[in-house]
Amino acid sequence: MKKFLLLLSPFLFLLMATADCQAVTLPTVQIGLADTNDPKQVSVLIEMLLIFTVLSIAPAIILMTTCFTRLVVAFSFLRNALGTQQMPPAQLLIGLSLFLTVFIMTPVLKEMNETAVKPYMNQQIGFQQAFTEGIKPLRAFMFKQTREKDLALFLGIAKLQKPANKDEVPTTILVPAFVISELKTAFQIGFILFLPFLIIDMVVASVLLSMGMMMLPPVMVSLPFKLLLFVLVDGWYLIVGSLVKSFGV
Repeated sequence: MKKFLLLLSPFLFLLMATADCQAVTLPTVQIGLADTNDPKQVSVLIEMLLIFTVLSIAPAIILMTTCFTRLVVAFSFLRNALGTQQMPPAQLLIGLSLFLTVFIMTPVLKEMNETAVKPYMNQQIGFQQAFTEGIKPLRAFMFKQTREKDLALFLGIAKLQKPANKDEVPTTILVPAFVISELKTAFQIGFILFLPFLIIDMVVASVLLSMGMMMLPPVMVSLPFKLLLFVLVDGWYLIVGSLVKSFGV
């Protein structure tokens, strides 16, 4: 018992010394509203709130207003046409589509940076003017890829009069029209991608049927031939090059 008390004595002294010490203060973070007579502080806070809101919906903006939609849909059709199941992985295709999107949209992003971001950061223009100037290059890109038929569809649904020029088309009309135009283009590319691989599947199925090998899945036999064809024609080079050039880059 005495040995046990001797072992505990250092810990008891430590506890007593800690009790005598002054309590350690920790910093706190407080968020609240305070009165101010400076309108600039209010406007800056509102602008920061809008910026954080835009950042929260940035993935949707990337999907709906850039070339990402056409790229990722076309690559998905390619994987299905090859019949390779999960190869390449979906994450790899999305990553490739994202980097190609950055490559294709670089001229647009540079123009947005020169006309809106830099002047706003240098306090040469206000937030409203920066937004108006910054969205112009993006609208020009979307107009270039959007069909008039799709624009007319959403203008009719919104019951708006026919605009005299492109500047009168609301962005809320332009974005959905651009998306469905991109989807149609991507599906057309997917149809073209399917044709050569579909021919290989039909030839392999006919050969197996003529040989009486009905129990052997044609997909298992045609897959090596489709991969061989894709490698021989340098498929990734052709497809990526065609997709990038389809945007006028």
